[in-house]
Amino acid sequence: MFLTKSLIGGILNVVSNIDPSMFKPSAPPPPPRPQNYAEAHENDEEKQFRRVFQQLAGDDMEVSPKELMDILNRVISRHGSLKTDGFSIESCRSMVAVMDSDSTGKLGFHEFKYLWNNIKRWQSVYLSHDADRSGTICSAELPRAFKAAGFPLNDQLFKLIIRRYSDEHGDMDFDNFIGCLVRLDAMCRAFKTLDSDNSGTIDLDIKEWLQLTMYS
Repeated sequence: MFLTKSLIGGILNVVSNIDPSMFKPSAPPPPPRPQNYAEAHENDEEKQFRRVFQQLAGDDMEVSPKELMDILNRVISRHGSLKTDGFSIESCRSMVAVMDSDSTGKLGFHEFKYLWNNIKRWQSVYLSHDADRSGTICSAELPRAFKAAGFPLNDQLFKLIIRRYSDEHGDMDFDNFIGCLVRLDAMCRAFKTLDSDNSGTIDLDIKEWLQLTMYS
């Protein structure tokens, strides 16, 4: 029990030193609307993306974790400049969970489009901060990369992220970089939503805490 309290206390001390106003998560995806309404108000680019999405998602018009894994691994297989072991089913389950605003266990059109646009943006950040063109981002390059993605990290949180998402040398490959940012972005958006008075703090009961942490 003492060890558990010490561990949790240490993590909370790390997080308490962070100013949430410095984080710039993406604007949340728009709420789902009836498909006929949405299609009638889409521009040409959105209509083209919807056609591609229909091909990827299949008849149910939703992307499961397995389908997301297949899509992402097919895409990154064409990019030799990205070093990766491939997106695992577990990382894709996590990405679906933090993006699944309607709790269907899958990503609808707007949820997938939001995730896809973020991945493209973060891919550009990844490539631009891989200074030695090794295919990975080393620990010295990572702080600038996270700051460019909208998340300046203090030293303590940076060390936690290194331990969780980097290899034994402190290098982070593409799938771990994306998986970390998807989760970080979603958690920051959730915090800002709950922090309605912009006080920098939120109150959660045990049910809210478990809902926020267990399906993510």
